[in-house]
Amino acid sequence: MQKKTTITTAMSLIFTLMAIMPLQLSEACTSILVTRKASKNGATYISYSCDGSFHPHPSILPAADYTPGTMLEIRRRGGIIKEIPQVLHTYKVVGLMNEHQLAIGETTFGGRKALVNPDGLFHYYPLMRIMLQRARTAREAIDVMAELVEEYGYGSEGESISIADKEEVWLLEIVGTGQDGKGAVWVAVKIPDGMICATANMARIREFDMDDHKNIRYSENVISFAIEKGFYDPKLGRSFSFADAYCPATQEQIRYSARRIWSIFRRLSPSLNLSSDWSSYTQGAKPYPLYIKPDNKLNVQDVIAMHRDHYEGTEFDMTKDYTAGPFGAPDKWRPLKWTVDEKMYAWERPIATQQAAFVHVTESRKNVPDEVGGVYWYGFDNPYTNFFVPFYTSITELPTCFTTGSMRQFSRDSGWWALNFVANYANLRWSYMIKDIQAVQKEIETTAFALQPAIEATAMELMKSDPTLITTYMNNYCISNAETSVKKWWELADLLVRKYNDGYIQNDTRRTESIGYPEEWLRKEVEATGTRKRLKEEKEIKREL
Repeated sequence: MQKKTTITTAMSLIFTLMAIMPLQLSEACTSILVTRKASKNGATYISYSCDGSFHPHPSILPAADYTPGTMLEIRRRGGIIKEIPQVLHTYKVVGLMNEHQLAIGETTFGGRKALVNPDGLFHYYPLMRIMLQRARTAREAIDVMAELVEEYGYGSEGESISIADKEEVWLLEIVGTGQDGKGAVWVAVKIPDGMICATANMARIREFDMDDHKNIRYSENVISFAIEKGFYDPKLGRSFSFADAYCPATQEQIRYSARRIWSIFRRLSPSLNLSSDWSSYTQGAKPYPLYIKPDNKLNVQDVIAMHRDHYEGTEFDMTKDYTAGPFGAPDKWRPLKWTVDEKMYAWERPIATQQAAFVHVTESRKNVPDEVGGVYWYGFDNPYTNFFVPFYTSITELPTCFTTGSMRQFSRDSGWWALNFVANYANLRWSYMIKDIQAVQKEIETTAFALQPAIEATAMELMKSDPTLITTYMNNYCISNAETSVKKWWELADLLVRKYNDGYIQNDTRRTESIGYPEEWLRKEVEATGTRKRLKEEKEIKREL
């Protein structure tokens, strides 16, 4: 008889961290899903802004083989809570993308609090990582998820999970079944080729065709459970809507979430002339569609650009309101809700936020070998003020500056602190500093995208001549590029400290200039303080004497 063994290596530690991590994340993520025919190069893309108060450390889970009877320890808060059978082979995972170019992202929509099952084994983040370790395609990933939550339960709030492989893009939405419940309730929709989708902390799947088994997947209890709990009454004659049943939208959630969907859609498809009414909770307005066709096909740079959005140029422009200050700083400090004279108000919630811990855009390409085709474009902190670097899924190492550091101590060894420092310092004189930031941002990213064809051409040649060198080559390039980019960012930080000092701005000749405040802001100052700061003209003084 095969003796049962248990994984007690670093893998257990990884799953411990994955179980703890969701507790540190806020319900504040944004994800964009792009299908093959909607992209310029025939790739699928998944973006994921992971927003929360933590110092991220991207990781690599190596591929591994296991003997029959091996058990995987699932830990939470340092203790083993359960062992489950391990599969015989797991795939390598870089961040949230595996060696077969399968990629995942998510946003939390919460839903009905009573549906959270505290005894459900799988929280969403470890569930996503195991899906990546055990699946090669999006459909296989859904199968893995369905089997695991049915057997061991689902323990998180409602989640929208974006899944892409080299061929297809799917949106999966899942909720628990409450205390003492079993399994989970879920539905998955294949995004039609040529379309793009976006999610932002509210359930997005509404009505769906239960007979379309090729493009729709769902749990057997998806409707019966809603009827049992009183979330849906078929006698009323309305079609079943997953979102309405399991995450009935409130004014607060629509303002917080739908505005981001609207802004992504209005930028990618201006021809739709999409109204902001639904995102403003206007009576009679209709929810935004699950997916749209973009006016133009997208590349990775376009998807990154969507995450750099504070609603600029719209009535919700966060660089124009009073709290943006004289220099148009868009960041709004938490809490997002606040009270004046017993009336509740809320800041706009942008796509680009200082609360972002990291953002990724995955690139999966059908016509490129997996060793070269899967690219994990990764950026720390606020996407508006950060830069993205490529990590190919064939790598086995990550740069030290991306895997070290802590929120407890500022460190120049940490790439996250480099991005975080520059983003925070820019709030002192945003409208000026952002130009310096964007210049270096453009230099780093333009170089990375310009080098991509040459890097990949060399890698493809190596695959023909000596495939064993692929990993070394990709490791060297990805690590060197990331370290060089972080070094440039620290140099940018030093420049900002020197250039913007004591309210002055140093010009190119290192001479200081007194820029003062914009006239528009000075007018606000006069309106607020009246004549108290006014200097009288000489003739007025003489007249008074």
